[in-house]
Amino acid sequence: MNLATQKLLFQGPAGQLEALCDMPPEAAGLPIGTAVICHPHPLFGGTMQNKVVQTLARAFVQAGWRAVRFNFRGVGASQGSYDQGRGEAQDALAIIAQSAPAQAPLALAGFSFGAFVTCQAVQHLEGARNISTLVLVGTAAANFEVPPVPAHLHPHTLVLHGELDDTVPLASVLNWARPQSLPITVVPGVEHFFHGQLPLLKSVVTRHLRA
Repeated sequence: MNLATQKLLFQGPAGQLEALCDMPPEAAGLPIGTAVICHPHPLFGGTMQNKVVQTLARAFVQAGWRAVRFNFRGVGASQGSYDQGRGEAQDALAIIAQSAPAQAPLALAGFSFGAFVTCQAVQHLEGARNISTLVLVGTAAANFEVPPVPAHLHPHTLVLHGELDDTVPLASVLNWARPQSLPITVVPGVEHFFHGQLPLLKSVVTRHLRA
C-alpha cells in the first residue's frame, strides 16, 4: 500500500465492507473514471492485498483511473460470511453503487474467483450502467459457471490467462470463451498467480486500457 492509498468503508448487504482506493497523481488531472477490482477466492487466502489485484490497481492508476479494491464479506474487516459467489456479487454491486458515480466511466476487473464475481456483476448491470472496459485474469471457469460477457463489451474486454495455470486450466477458459467467440490473451510459461511476471501483467493491462 502506498502513501496515496486511502482506506474506505462501504455498506454492503451483509454489513460493512472495507476497501482501498488508489488515485492517479494530481499531475495527471482528474481520473478517467472508477475501476472496481475483485479479489480471488476468500476461502483460499484471497484478499484485496493479493499481488495480482494490487498489480491490476497499479495498471488502472497508471492509465489514469481511480482504482477501488475491496474485501468480500467475511474477509479482513468486511462483515458477513462466504456465500459461494452469490453474496460476493452483491458486495461488488454495492461497492460500484457507492464508489462509482453513474455519470462517470466505469471499469470492472477481477482475478480468478474475482473474475467470476465480476462477470456476475456485469450481468446484473446490463442495461443499467455502461461499462467502459472489462479485465478478467485467471477466470475461474473450471470451478464456477461464469456468465458470458455481453457481445457489445467484447471489443472492450481483456481476458488474460497463463498457459501453465494448474489452478484454472486454460482448456476450461477456452471452453467458456469458445461459444462466445471471445478472444483470450494467453501468456506463455505463466501459472495462475503470474509469479515473476507481474510487470508483464501490468504492461499488458495498461496497454489494453490505453488502446
